[in-house]
Amino acid sequence: MAEPTLPPVVARMWGRETIARHGPRPSLDLGRIIDAAIRIADRDGLEAVKMSSVAAEVGMATMSLYRYVGSKDELLIAMADAATPEPPTLDGQGWRDYLTEWTRANRDLLLERPWLLGLDQRTPPTGPRLLRWLDRALAALADTGLGYGERINIATSLTGYAVRQAALAHALNGVTGTVTGDDSIAGLADYGKVLGQVLDPEGYPELTEAVRVDAFGAAEEWIDDADFTFGLDLLLDGIEALIARRHG
Repeated sequence: MAEPTLPPVVARMWGRETIARHGPRPSLDLGRIIDAAIRIADRDGLEAVKMSSVAAEVGMATMSLYRYVGSKDELLIAMADAATPEPPTLDGQGWRDYLTEWTRANRDLLLERPWLLGLDQRTPPTGPRLLRWLDRALAALADTGLGYGERINIATSLTGYAVRQAALAHALNGVTGTVTGDDSIAGLADYGKVLGQVLDPEGYPELTEAVRVDAFGAAEEWIDDADFTFGLDLLLDGIEALIARRHG
């Protein structure tokens, strides 16, 4: 069976594109175009990234941009990879310590660049940086006795957790500010106070008690690192139990 043809955007990201021998030499390269698109997304959000706006950012006609990137979808795929930093280095850490750092770094990059959340479900990772994150997670689990399929599922689950935590933080900040205006609920501490004013102990006995003992936390922002760590530890405990079963 013949090998499938690489999608053009994947070939370009990996430097595997066949270079035409005829015609004028390109005045730009994919890297400069992607950098321009990322600047627009950082400045104005993902909705502002259009072929026309990117072309204007680099000073060329919109139709000329298609010589370098075939469509907006291809542009977004390449942006997601280029905007992702290098993953944390292993540095001899055990799998649990490393995956804690790895998942936290995954969440933090999404908090720093929220527009990446809009690209998360667009395609599986195919670029060199995103695949390096996956490779590093697999390497951290190499001595656990788990198979490659299990290790890939673990990396996928931890990535999903990081994405959900980042999305929740952005959603809460955006929704509360939009709905409540100047009196927005600023964080977990305010949220608990608001619930304390509206909950009926007879209809919501357990939730009322949870609010009374500050179970939602006292953070002045929506991002509570203790909550993130608690959820992550539950996942890591499950991985540890899986490893123990394999060795047992």
